[in-house]
Amino acid sequence: MIAFFKGLSDRFLGRGDAAVTVPVFDGVLRPNRLLDDGVLWARLEAPGDLACDDTGLWASDGNRVLRIDPAQQGTTEELVLDGTITALARFKGGFAVALDGNRVEVHGGALDGHSWKAADKRAFVAINSLTADGDTLLATDASAHNAPANWQRDLLERRSSGRVLRLGVDGVQMLASGLSHAFGAVPVGDAVWVSESWRHRVVSVLGAGHVQPVLNRLPGYPSRLAPADGGGIWLSVFACRTQLVEFVLREKGYREAMMASMPPNLWVAPQLVPPQSFLEPLQGGAIKQMGVLKPWAPPRSYGLVLRLNEAGKVLYSLHSRVDGTHHGITAIHDHGGALWVVSHGAGGVLRLDPSEIARRAGE
Repeated sequence: MIAFFKGLSDRFLGRGDAAVTVPVFDGVLRPNRLLDDGVLWARLEAPGDLACDDTGLWASDGNRVLRIDPAQQGTTEELVLDGTITALARFKGGFAVALDGNRVEVHGGALDGHSWKAADKRAFVAINSLTADGDTLLATDASAHNAPANWQRDLLERRSSGRVLRLGVDGVQMLASGLSHAFGAVPVGDAVWVSESWRHRVVSVLGAGHVQPVLNRLPGYPSRLAPADGGGIWLSVFACRTQLVEFVLREKGYREAMMASMPPNLWVAPQLVPPQSFLEPLQGGAIKQMGVLKPWAPPRSYGLVLRLNEAGKVLYSLHSRVDGTHHGITAIHDHGGALWVVSHGAGGVLRLDPSEIARRAGE
């Protein structure tokens, strides 16, 4: 009852979850060009997810799994599947893949042929991340209403039907539900950290249904997480928040009319790639001035990666600013002494030097 009246008060006064303010980039979030300085190591037609172990590094590209050679640029086709790969993990000597968001299959290794399609009598709809955790897989099912490709609609419809699951040979365990677009999970000690995109935070799940915030009020929408060499966690942020989008999210009639009458690429919503059409919304000033797109303009798309310590504190950040191209970061991994990043704006996988990152980030 208290939460109900607090919600009414916040909406009336424009504060709390009803505020249209956005956290600024300052301190450890101060903008830089570390992501733009990354080398496009592997070009992909449909960038997806990353997976690695001691034997190699792989990326998903549409319906294919490609091996990436850390020594020289280029890829080798490893696996071709019958659906779009929406999540990828190296698991028990093979690959765990989510296909079209509605099923998880294991190809190769000790569990070859094993699959999962539902949990708690509810079919999968939007499996968008997989992480190996011993003999089980951690999976996030982002929404009960929208497939992974329809993430913009899920945001504009203000859905909160995501969940995090543990998949094993003995069945499926639901760890938490009612999340606002779950997108990425990683084991941290006895808990599981999960990105909750539409609430701009990372939460810790300890035991079934026990959810506690780890990192709040992010300036963007977090996605997949991965362990970092030397301790801590890498967190990818696939798009940034703007006051215009925050305002539109509070105007139900406008959102419904916009989604019903306009193509998705023209919606007032974040994107994974830099603007490509003069028809796209101006986003409150993100336009060229004197023929130049300013790096501080409100972001239509953006590139952002955060390095967290074991307590969830941000240590430093990597950016591709508004006038850059390495936007839409959805996956990140340490492997072979390099940092590998999936960028939709760059159209592939970037390779970065961790020592150079630490030097320039002031660690």
